[in-house]
Amino acid sequence: MGSFTSAPKMVNDDVQDDDVDFEGIRTVEDMKQRCRKELAALPPRIERNFPSERPANSIRVLQWNILSQSLGEHNDNFVCCPLEALDWRTRRYRILEEIVEFNADIICLQEVDHYQFLSRALRTQGYEGIYFPKPDSPCIYIKGNNGPDGCAIFYRVNDYELIKVETRIVEVWRVQSNQVVILTMLRHKATDREICVATTHLKARQGALLSTLRNEQGKDILDFLENNIDGADCPIIIAGDFNADPTEPVYSTIRSDPRFGLDSAYRCDGIVQGAEDAGQEPPYTTWKVRGEGECCQTIDYVFFSRRHLGVKQVLPFPTGEQIGPNRVPSFQYPSDHFSLAVDFDLLPSSDASQADVVLNKLLCV
Repeated sequence: MGSFTSAPKMVNDDVQDDDVDFEGIRTVEDMKQRCRKELAALPPRIERNFPSERPANSIRVLQWNILSQSLGEHNDNFVCCPLEALDWRTRRYRILEEIVEFNADIICLQEVDHYQFLSRALRTQGYEGIYFPKPDSPCIYIKGNNGPDGCAIFYRVNDYELIKVETRIVEVWRVQSNQVVILTMLRHKATDREICVATTHLKARQGALLSTLRNEQGKDILDFLENNIDGADCPIIIAGDFNADPTEPVYSTIRSDPRFGLDSAYRCDGIVQGAEDAGQEPPYTTWKVRGEGECCQTIDYVFFSRRHLGVKQVLPFPTGEQIGPNRVPSFQYPSDHFSLAVDFDLLPSSDASQADVVLNKLLCV
């Protein structure tokens, strides 16, 4: 095994889910039935048209900021969301329902402050995980919190072997920030190829200074990536909540870095499918109403290395009508961010350079 960096010690114990027992749950249908039972009093989840079965030889990645329980319930001021919709006793099952629905190989999550619950639940589905909390999470200052929030990656143990884990507190001008990144090297057992998967959650809030800080964080993450892939010419996936719309510098910084040839999966899917809005990001990945007003933005991404991976299909976003006038979170959806899912083709090494040429011709640069 490779090197493993220990996570900072949690301030509070993650014990609020000790009442949950997953004994007897083995299959996806078992878990769905459990969720349906726990959520019987609520309206059904927002349905999104995406096949649960993955295409042959593909890699399915799920990306989602699940919304910290402490922040969502006490800090985020979702003025149109009933408090009952934020009750953790039911919301945890709505989160779990969304995750298992899409049957991903690799799951990247942010704002995780109930890691033990997710870890125990997803272990019944064949996943193992890695968690890394923020060094000074705002959650720990909230009464009744369950510990800090952070990032997590889960992977299917039957299909992937964990080779290496590295974690980092992201720096800005060589000074540690309060954001983190997890990097994993996974061996895809079917092809014996190593894949680098990383997840992060960049600094929030708007303004020129915050935009500059996010760009510096992006640069630091790219340097961290280079230092930990050991010069390997391997597929790369970086998924996360970047808190930056496509006009911000960090978006172009990530996509234009010549070391990796990264692009955004949702943007490239439009080009591959020949959509009218080809080459554009979706109109929103988060849609909420806070005290200061309504916010509809695209700030979550799944970046990938064009030379090694092809976009097969992506999970579509729900329509405004499906979401409803009060937006999210809601009784039907547990987070203020929508999940992203991408099916990637793992390209043969001999096809990598040709794939890059084709995508460049399609303006996916």
